[in-house]
Amino acid sequence: MRTLWGIFLLALIGLSCSDKKGKDEEIKTEAKPLVAQMEPRIEYGFNLDDFVVVSDTIRRGDSFGELMLENKVEYPKIATISEKYKDSFDVRRIRVGKPYLILKSKDTTEKAQVFIYQEDPINYTVVDFRDSARAYKKKRPVKFVEREASGVIPQGGSLSNVIVEQELDYYLTYELSQIYAWTIDFFKLNPGDKFRIIFDEKYIADSVYAGIGPIKAAYFQHNGEDFYAFAYHNDSLDIREYYDQEANNLRRTFLRAPLKFGRLSSRYNLKRRIRYYGYKVRPHKGTDYAAPIGTPILATADGVVTESTRRGGNGKYVKIRHNGTFSTQYLHMKAQNVRKGDYVRQGDVIGWIGMTGNTGGPHVCYRFWKNGRQVDPLREKLPAADPLAEQYRPEYFEYISPLQEQLDCIPLNEAGQEEDLITSNTRENAITQN
Repeated sequence: MRTLWGIFLLALIGLSCSDKKGKDEEIKTEAKPLVAQMEPRIEYGFNLDDFVVVSDTIRRGDSFGELMLENKVEYPKIATISEKYKDSFDVRRIRVGKPYLILKSKDTTEKAQVFIYQEDPINYTVVDFRDSARAYKKKRPVKFVEREASGVIPQGGSLSNVIVEQELDYYLTYELSQIYAWTIDFFKLNPGDKFRIIFDEKYIADSVYAGIGPIKAAYFQHNGEDFYAFAYHNDSLDIREYYDQEANNLRRTFLRAPLKFGRLSSRYNLKRRIRYYGYKVRPHKGTDYAAPIGTPILATADGVVTESTRRGGNGKYVKIRHNGTFSTQYLHMKAQNVRKGDYVRQGDVIGWIGMTGNTGGPHVCYRFWKNGRQVDPLREKLPAADPLAEQYRPEYFEYISPLQEQLDCIPLNEAGQEEDLITSNTRENAITQN
C-alpha cells in the first residue's frame, strides 16, 4: 500500500510540476518582446535596402564609361552624362582612390540605377540612370563644433610641432601661415611666441570628423608684437578677408616668402665673406630659403613673367615684373612652371626647388628689386591692401568685439603642461548643405 501511495504522490507532484511548467512557458511566451524592425539604411538620400549596393574605389585604368557598361547601363545614357552634364560631373576627372557606390536593381538583371562619386567626405555627385539620365552635386549634412586652442613656441620648437603635440588638425598650421603670410615670417618664429585661435571642426553624422573650417579669429604674438586677425565678409563684400582690431587688411601686395614651408638659410648681406673664396667680400643680394627638392615655389605677388630661362650660376630661374617699382627673381629651380609673358597671381606655383647653377644644397634664392635696385625684402615695408571701407566699420567692430574678448580669455597651453587647456563649445545646429 505504501508503495502504491508513494507512486500516487509522485504522479500528483509530476502533474503539478508539469502544469506549473506549462504555465511558466505560457507566461514567458506572452512576455516575449516583439522583434524590432530594422531601421532603413538611408545614405546620400537613398534607402540602400532597396538596392544591391556595390562599394569600391576608383582604380588605376578605370573609366566612368567602362564601369557603367560593366554594370549594364546603356551607352546612350552614358553619352548623355558625358556630354550634357560636364558642369556637374566631368567624367574625365574621376580620380584614383576616390570611393564610389553603385546602386543596382534587386531583380535578376542587377542593372545599375545610381552611381555616387565621393569627391571628399562632404561633397559627392549623384548620377541617376533610372529615367532619363541626369547628374547633380550634393553635400552631406555637416555639424560645426566650435573649438579654441592655444600654444607657446618652445626653445627649438615650431608651430607645426605645437599643433601636432596637441592632436589638433595639422591643417591649422597651414591656415595660420596663410592668414599671417604678409605680416609674420614663419621661418623665424622665436621661443616664447604665442598664439590663440577660434575655429570650427566639421562632423558628418555627428561623429565622423571631416576637417576644419576657416579660422574665425586668431591672435599671434611675435617678437613681442600683437597681431589680431578676424575673418570678415558680408553680403556687400565679394570675398572673406582677414582684418586686425583696427580694420586694417592683413593682406599685403607681397608674400613674406616664396615657400609655404621651409627654412631661412641665408639672408641678404652685402658684406658677406666666404671661406671658399678666401674670405673676400662677396655680397649676397638674395634671401635663401632651404627646402627639399621638388618643393613648390610661389609667386610672391601678381605680375608678368619677364624671364624663364637658365643662365650661369643662377641655374634655372624665373623673374617677374609686378609693377613699375617692384620685380622679383627665383633662382636654382629644378624646373620652371611658367613661360615668358605669362601673367601669374600671388601664390601661383611658378617652379620647384632644385640645385641648378652654383648652389651647395636645395634652396631658392629669392631676389627683390625696388626701382631697379636689389634690396632686402625682409626689411622693406611692403605696401598693404586697402583697409575695410568706412561704411562697413561700425558693423565690423560690433562683430569682432565678443571674438576679441573670447580670444583674450583663452588660457595659454604651454609645452609640458599636463592639463589639457583646449576647450570646446558645441553648436548643435547641423547645417544641411544642398
